Amino acid sequence: MAEKTPSFTVSDRRKFTLEGELREETAATEEESPAQPIASKPAAPEQPAAESKPGPRLVTTAPAASEEATGPEARLDDEELIPEPTAQESAEQHAAYRQSSEDLDSMLRQANPGMGPSGPVTMEHIIQSMYLSAVVAMGAPTEPGQKPRIDIIGARQSIDMLGVLQEKTKGNLMEKEQRLLQNALFELRMMFLDITNAIAKQAQNPPPRGAR
Repeated sequence: MAEKTPSFTVSDRRKFTLEGELREETAATEEESPAQPIASKPAAPEQPAAESKPGPRLVTTAPAASEEATGPEARLDDEELIPEPTAQESAEQHAAYRQSSEDLDSMLRQANPGMGPSGPVTMEHIIQSMYLSAVVAMGAPTEPGQKPRIDIIGARQSIDMLGVLQEKTKGNLMEKEQRLLQNALFELRMMFLDITNAIAKQAQNPPPRGAR
């Protein structure tokens, strides 16, 4: 039995001939079926404007990346933000400071003829000034009949500052200065302990209610 040869038709779907001209079949088809317009996508329904409600505002104080941080917020450990003054600048500033100080002394002597010249500031002056600040913070001196006002935190700060001064000047003080600093710290620390012990005792045994 002879096999039946399948029949098929080859259709040329190219729109242009080899010479680049539009094929007649393609032109007739395009004339018969005009291009359908593309349906436009329906616009989304307009959303009602949301009511503006007051809310928390995020405030940032950090400078932009392109801006250079300046002022008190600048990092103290960044050498680029705090340039060291040159030797010439330091010398000029020191000379201007001395001249301004001398002018101030001259004005004070004119206003007070009996006033003598002010001497230079020494290590004894620094120790005595910090010692006096701590004593005043611990309530002394107090006039008779007045209740002492104690700033125990301020007193502790002044005592600690004297301790830092002793540590940083170790080996650089004269014998008189070292003895003055050591005695000042000893007396202030004893006063501080007396006051803190009294405060702790009063906290453990509070006075009865209604007592004055």
